Amino acid sequence: MSRIRILSDHLANQIAAGEVVERPASVVKELLENSLDAGATRIAVQVEGGGTRLLRVMDNGMGMDEDDVLLCLERHATSKLQEEMQLGAIATLGFRGEAIPSIASVSRLTILSRLAESPTGTRVEVRYGTLHAVHEDGCAKGTIVEVKNLFGNIPARKKFLKSGRTEFFHIEEVIKNQALANPEVAFSLQVDGRQSLNYPAAPDLEGRMRAVFRYQGQLLELEGTGGGDDGAGLSGFLLLPESVSASSARLRLLVNGRAVQDRMIRHGVIEGLQGFLMKGYSPSGVLILELSPADIDVNVHPAKREIRFRRSRDVHQFVSGTVRRAVQAYQELRRTELFAAPAPGGQQRSVPPADTPSFSPRPMPFGSSDSRPQVQPVGAAVVESREPEARPEPFEIPPAPIVAEEEQQKKDLTGLSLIGQLLDLYLLCEKDGQLLVIDQHAAHERILYGKLLQAYLSRNVPAQNLLFPVTVELGPDHCELVDRQGETLSMLGLEVAHFGESTYVIKAVPALVSSLAPADILCETLDGLRGSALREDEGIPAAVDALFASMACKAAIKAGNSLQPREMLELLQQMEESEVFSHCPHGRPVIKTFSRVEIEKWFHRT
Repeated sequence: MSRIRILSDHLANQIAAGEVVERPASVVKELLENSLDAGATRIAVQVEGGGTRLLRVMDNGMGMDEDDVLLCLERHATSKLQEEMQLGAIATLGFRGEAIPSIASVSRLTILSRLAESPTGTRVEVRYGTLHAVHEDGCAKGTIVEVKNLFGNIPARKKFLKSGRTEFFHIEEVIKNQALANPEVAFSLQVDGRQSLNYPAAPDLEGRMRAVFRYQGQLLELEGTGGGDDGAGLSGFLLLPESVSASSARLRLLVNGRAVQDRMIRHGVIEGLQGFLMKGYSPSGVLILELSPADIDVNVHPAKREIRFRRSRDVHQFVSGTVRRAVQAYQELRRTELFAAPAPGGQQRSVPPADTPSFSPRPMPFGSSDSRPQVQPVGAAVVESREPEARPEPFEIPPAPIVAEEEQQKKDLTGLSLIGQLLDLYLLCEKDGQLLVIDQHAAHERILYGKLLQAYLSRNVPAQNLLFPVTVELGPDHCELVDRQGETLSMLGLEVAHFGESTYVIKAVPALVSSLAPADILCETLDGLRGSALREDEGIPAAVDALFASMACKAAIKAGNSLQPREMLELLQQMEESEVFSHCPHGRPVIKTFSRVEIEKWFHRT
C-alpha cells in the first residue's frame, strides 16, 4: 500500500493559511487588497480583542453576486488572473485566490456582499473551512467580511501571537501603508469600539502623508521619471534628516501600490542622502515607485512582502539619483530662503569696508583682531612651502581683502543680518524676524568637504609641496598600500616616495588640509583605503568619501575659536557659494531656525 497520499482540501487550506495568515494583520492586509481591487473608495476596519476575537472590513466596492461569493471560498479561485501570460505582468494587489479560503479554514468567516444593480445581497457563513449557511440578506453596495475567533481551531498558532498591543500595532501599519498608497480612498480603524485612525480621502499624497506621519514640517519632495520607455516613475516625500530620530524612523516603500520590504531600494535612498543622515539614523518618509508590471515579479513571497526586479541595478540608480536631486533642490530652496537679498524697499546689508569699525547698528563686544596671529585664507591653494612646525593656527578664517567702499556696497553678501558669536561656536543671525543659529564648525567642515570632493572629481586636488619633506616609518600593511595605491594617493594630493625599507618620504599633501600633520594625513588616508576597491565607474568611492569627511572635520574651525566680525561674514559668504551647506558630511545640521512665534511663546507674549 502506498504511503504517499493526497492531502484533503481542508488540511491543504490550513497549510496555506500558515503561509498567508501569520497574524491578524495578515488578514487585514489581504482583505484590504481585495477591497482596493474591487474599486472601493471608503474602507472601514473594526478590531476587537487584538484581532483574534473580531476583524471586520467594510467597503463600498463593486461587490459580488451569490455565485462569486461561493467561488471565492474555493482555493485558487480568482477574478484577477485569467491566462498564464498575465502571471508575468501582474497589475492587481491580489491574484492567487488563496487568501479567503485560507482565512476561512482557521476562523469563523462571514461574507456579506451586494452588487450595485442587485436588490439584495448574499450572506455566506463558514466555520473553520466548512460551509455553514448561504442566504439572501439586505445590505449596502459593497462587501463586508467578518473574521471571528481567528486560529480558534489551531491553539498552537494562537499561542505564538504577541500581546494585543503588538498585534494592534501591526494592523495599524497595514492600514497606514494602504492609506499612503491610495490617498484618494478614505480609511478608518476602530479598536474595541474606539476610533483609532481616520483618514478622509486626501487630494494628494502630501496631505495623506502629513496625516499618517503627523508631521507638519518641511519635506523633501521626490519626483522623477525613467529615461526609457518603460514608464518608470518615482514620487513621495522624505522627512528632513534633522527631523528624523533614530528610534522612530520609518521608510515606507510602495511599488505599484504594493507595500514591500526591499533592502536594495532602501540602500538607494540612503545613498541619495549620503552626508545628510547621522550615523545610526535611517531615512523616514514614503517612496512610491511605479514600474511596468513586466519589470517586477511579485510572486516570490507567500505574503507578497518582497518582490524581485528585472533590472535591479537600474532601479537602484534611479532611486538614488532622484533622492540626490531632491536634496539639491532643497539646498537651492534653503539658499533662497537664507541668502536672498531683501525684497525691494527692504533694508539690504552689505559687507562694510575694511576700515569700518562696526558692521551693525548695534555695537557688539567683539575682540580686536590684532590679538590673533595672521592666518592663511580658508580653502585657498597654497603656492608657497613652509616648514611643518612653522604652520600658523589652522582653524581660522582670514579677513576679507580690502576693497573700495563702492565695490563693497555692490557686493551682496547675504540676506542675513549678523548679530554675533555665541560660546565661540555658534554664529547668531537674523532673517525676516527669525533667529538663525549656525554651527561654525559644521558649516566650515561642509565647505572643506565640498571642495575636496569637487577637486577629486575634476582630478585636480591641489597639493602643497613641503619645504622640508617629512620621513615616516610605516608598518607592513601601510607599506603595501603605498605601493599598491600610489596612483590613488597622487589623485588625492599626496606625493609619497620610498626612502628605504619601511621608510617613506612625504613630499606634498592636499592643500585644503595642509594645516594637519603630514604623517597624520598619510596614515589616515591609508587606513581609509585599506581593503577598498576603487572602481572607475564610481563617482566618489565610499572609502574616499569617508576619508574626505574625516579630513574636513579635523581641518575645520573648532569650538572655542573666537571669530572676528569679518571672519564670520566670510564664512557666511562661503556657505552661500557652496553647493551644499545645510549639513556637515556626517549628517549633523548646520543651521537651526527659531521663528518669532516660538521665541514669543518662550516669553509668554501673545
